[in-house]
Amino acid sequence: MDVLLQQVINGLVLGSMYALVALGYTMVYGIINLINFAHGEVLMIGALCSWSLINILQPAFPDLPGWVILLMAMVLASIAAAALNFAIEKIAYRPLRNAPKLAPLITAIGMSIFLQTIAMIVWKPNYKPFPTLLPSTPIAIGEAVITPTQLMILGLTAVALAVLSWLVNATRLGRAMRATAENPRMASLMGVKPDMVISATFIIGAVLATMAGVMWASNYGTVHHAMGFLPGLKAFTAAVFGGIGNLGGAVVGGLLLGLIESIGSGYLGELTGGVMGSQYSDIFAFLVLILVLTLRPSGLMGERVADRA
Repeated sequence: MDVLLQQVINGLVLGSMYALVALGYTMVYGIINLINFAHGEVLMIGALCSWSLINILQPAFPDLPGWVILLMAMVLASIAAAALNFAIEKIAYRPLRNAPKLAPLITAIGMSIFLQTIAMIVWKPNYKPFPTLLPSTPIAIGEAVITPTQLMILGLTAVALAVLSWLVNATRLGRAMRATAENPRMASLMGVKPDMVISATFIIGAVLATMAGVMWASNYGTVHHAMGFLPGLKAFTAAVFGGIGNLGGAVVGGLLLGLIESIGSGYLGELTGGVMGSQYSDIFAFLVLILVLTLRPSGLMGERVADRA
């Protein structure tokens, strides 16, 4: 039971980060039916920007608590990532909105490679240690432990999901997003500006991806130019698992994928005496993707058009 409890905690932390990134995928797909494969690189850019900002803020404000510096870096990095995603949508995707569906897909893959290369040039290809700004003393829960960083991840994810739910369901922008997702032409006749709504969707997705990137870097203690590829791919798997185009499905898919990956790799390590474990955790994510696409292509929660945003 102690092993199970520890793996559940690890899985919820991992799944929370997947859920934030998966929401970006599902929001964009819900409105313009595009899989933005550059979304993982937005996570990477956000994490690297926060790393650079922390290295500037720490010497400038040595008396500030670590969590304040981390929060400031996250906010400023979110602004940078939002501007980047806004530019990506306007320059790379908007001209191809009425093109055959293969064209924007190839463009998204190309943008992903382009951003990785730019990040490698700007920040160099070496792995960089991410500063430890929160207390590192673990908190015991029975025989399991959880770190303050993991608690921060769970808390910030819950707040972000609550704010996003309110934004989509109770604000004018949210109504415009739902209307555009259902019928862009009819929404424009009712006074909604689809271009503005789509840009806002990309900006919101970038903020969520940056939060996930900073959390990822804080939890694993390192940043590099290729760090967004695998989390982005797994978050896409989570979005498909839950039902791409469905906000609730993205959250459920992310959490379940994190739990499956963590519990699966934990018990695989136990059964093999540590020979196979965390290094084989990726197999569970992509096994889930294969099974979902084979058995239930619409995902666990299907696709409810009214909830797309």
